[in-house]
Amino acid sequence: MDNKKKIIDDFKKKVKFIEKHNEHYFKYDSPKISDAEYDQIKTEAIKLENKFNFLKKLKLLKSNIGFTPSNKFKKVKHLRPMLSLSNVFDRKGMEEFIKKINNFLNLKDLNLELISEPKIDGISATLIYKKGVLTNGLSRGDGEIGEDILNNLKTISKIPTKIVSKNLPDLLEIRCEIYIGKKDFGNLKNNFANPRNAAGGSLRQKDPIETSKIPLQYFAYGFGAMEPIIFSKQSEFLEKIKNWGFIVNPLVKNVKGINEIEEHHKKIDNLRSSLDYDIDGLVFKVNDLNLQNRLGNTSNSPRWATAYKFSAERAVTKIKDIVIQVGRTGAITPVAKVEPVTVGGVVVSNATLHNEEEIQRKDIRIGDTIYIQRAGDVIPQVISVDKSKRSKTSNIFEFPSKCLCGAETKKEISKTTKKLDAVRRCTKGYACKFIAKEKLKHLVAKEAFNIDGLGKKVIDQFWNLKLIKEPSDIFKLDYEKIKKLEGWGSLSISNLKTAINKSKNISLDKFIYSIGIRHIGQENAKILAAFFTSIEEFLNLFKEKEREQILKNLVELDGIGSTQTDSIEIFCSNEKNKKIINDLINQLKITNFSLKNKKGKFSNQKLMFTGGFQKMSRSEAKSIAENNGGKVLGSISQKLNLLIVGDNKPTKRKIEQAKKLKIKIINEKEWNKILNS
Repeated sequence: MDNKKKIIDDFKKKVKFIEKHNEHYFKYDSPKISDAEYDQIKTEAIKLENKFNFLKKLKLLKSNIGFTPSNKFKKVKHLRPMLSLSNVFDRKGMEEFIKKINNFLNLKDLNLELISEPKIDGISATLIYKKGVLTNGLSRGDGEIGEDILNNLKTISKIPTKIVSKNLPDLLEIRCEIYIGKKDFGNLKNNFANPRNAAGGSLRQKDPIETSKIPLQYFAYGFGAMEPIIFSKQSEFLEKIKNWGFIVNPLVKNVKGINEIEEHHKKIDNLRSSLDYDIDGLVFKVNDLNLQNRLGNTSNSPRWATAYKFSAERAVTKIKDIVIQVGRTGAITPVAKVEPVTVGGVVVSNATLHNEEEIQRKDIRIGDTIYIQRAGDVIPQVISVDKSKRSKTSNIFEFPSKCLCGAETKKEISKTTKKLDAVRRCTKGYACKFIAKEKLKHLVAKEAFNIDGLGKKVIDQFWNLKLIKEPSDIFKLDYEKIKKLEGWGSLSISNLKTAINKSKNISLDKFIYSIGIRHIGQENAKILAAFFTSIEEFLNLFKEKEREQILKNLVELDGIGSTQTDSIEIFCSNEKNKKIINDLINQLKITNFSLKNKKGKFSNQKLMFTGGFQKMSRSEAKSIAENNGGKVLGSISQKLNLLIVGDNKPTKRKIEQAKKLKIKIINEKEWNKILNS
C-alpha cells in the first residue's frame, strides 16, 4: 500500500506540474520551461498512467486546452458571429457538400462556381472600418465575443489603418488570418511550440511594443458586416480589397465541378511544403454573395463554405491495451491505449477502434504494431495492423456483451438498412452511472448550460466524491465540502457559484440540447424549441397519452425525421429520465423560444409548407419564413395562419384539413409575389 501511495503521489505531482505549465503556456503565453523539459515530464506521466490501472481510474491526466479569451483585454461582441467551418476529408465529403448546397437552393447545375483559398493555420481576427478608418480590431474569442486587440493588430505594418476609395461601405468588417512565416519563426528566440502558438501569444501581449517585436503577417479572406454591400461575388470583394492595400493570398482560385476541385486540392497539397506558412487544407466558398446570403448559417457554421482538409497524418505505434468507454448515448466504444507517438505535432496515446466489427474486420489485437492516422482535430483512428510484426503472445480482444455498469447491451436494427447497428449500446439511460456522468459533462458544456469552472475534470472529481450524481445536484452543491478540497479557495468557489446561478436562466433550445437526447443536436434542438415554444409544451412528451400525436406532428417538421422521433420516444418513455428532467426543471427558469427576427413579412404568423417548389427548396422557403418573423409548423391546426402549396406532390389531406379550418391557402406563385413585394 505504501508503494501504491508513493506512485499516486508522484503521479499527482507530475500532473500538477503539467497543469501549471499549461496555464503559463496557453493562458499567459509565457512558458517558464523548455519544450523538452515539459515533454519529458508529460511522457513520464503518460507512461505511469499506462502502467498502473489505478492511475487511469483517477482520470487526472487531460489533454491540453487551446487558447481561451483572456481577461487582459476588453471583451467586445462581434458585429456578426465568427463561425467555425465544417470539415470534409475526401472527394465523397466534398461531393456531399455540393449536393447539400444544390438541394437547399433547388439548383440543377452541379458546376456551381466556388472560390478556393488555402486554410492558414493561424489566428483569426477581424478589422472594423468606419468611413474607411480602422476603429476596432478583435480576436475571434468564442465566436460571439472577442478581445479588443486593436493596438496589437496595428503593429502589423501592412494592415491599412485607413482606406482611401471613392466607393467605400460606411461600415466594413474585414476578416483575416494572422500568422508567422516558417523562416521568421525559425529565427525567433522563444519557447513557443509552433508558429501558430507564437502568433496567438504575440497578439495577446498586453504591451503592443512586445507584439511589435514579432514579425506577424496576415491574409485577408472575407468580410463580416458590410453596410452597404457593394459586391456581388467573393472574388470581386477580394480583388477590390487587394487594390485597397490588403494582403490577399495569391493562391486564391475560382473552380467549378468536383474534378476541378480535386485537381486544385491535389496541386496545393503538393505545393504546401514549399510555402512559408502552414496550411492544413483548402477553404471552398460559394462565390456568389447572393447565394451565400440565401444559404445562411447553421448554429455552428456557414452552409456556403467548408474546409477540405489534406490527407491525414500517419504514424506507427503499438497497442498496449484495449479498454471500453461508455458515451452519453450509451454507445460502447473500444479505445486502443497505444505507446505515445507524435502525429501531426500532437502526442497521441489513444486511438478509437469504433466498434467490435471494426476490430474483427481489421483483426486488431493487444500487442499489435499498428498504423494510426489523425485528420485535423478528429480523434486518431487505427488504419491497419502490421501483421509481420505480430507477436505469438498477442491477445485477441473479447468484446464484452455487458456495459461497464453490468447491464446487458444490444444492437439496434437500423430503419434505413434494416440491419443490426454495428454499435452496442447500454439502454439504461441515466440509470447507468457511466452514461449519467457523460450526460453531466454534456449538460455543462459551452453549447448547453455553459457553466464556466465546471469542466470535465471537475465533474469527474465531484462525481467520485458523490457531490453530483444527477443534473439537479449541480444546483444543490455543498460548498462547505468543496471548501475542504485541494485547489478550491474562496475565489474559485465564488466564481463557480456565480456561473451556476447564471446558468439557471436558460433558453428552451439550449435546455433541449443539454439533456442529451440521442440524435438531437443544436439545430434539431432549435427546431423542436420553435415547435413547442415553452417548457410546459415540451413536457407533454413525457405524457404517454399525448406523446404519440406529438411525435406524428414532429416527423412532419423539416430537419426532424423518424430517427429523431424514435430517439425522443425512447428518451421520454423512460421513467428515470422523466424524474431527472422534472427535478432539473424545478431548479431552473427556462425562457420561451422566440425567433430572433420578429419583424418581417410574416411577423407573428404560423406557416406550413406542403409539396415541392420550382424556384427554391422547402428548406430555403422555411428559412426565409423564419428570417421574416414567421414560425413554421409541422401539422395542420387552428393555430395555423397560412398554408403554402407547392406544385410538386402536395399532400391533399393537409389541403382538405386547412380548408375545413378556413386557413388561408396560397400557391408558389403567390408566395413568390409576397417575397418580392
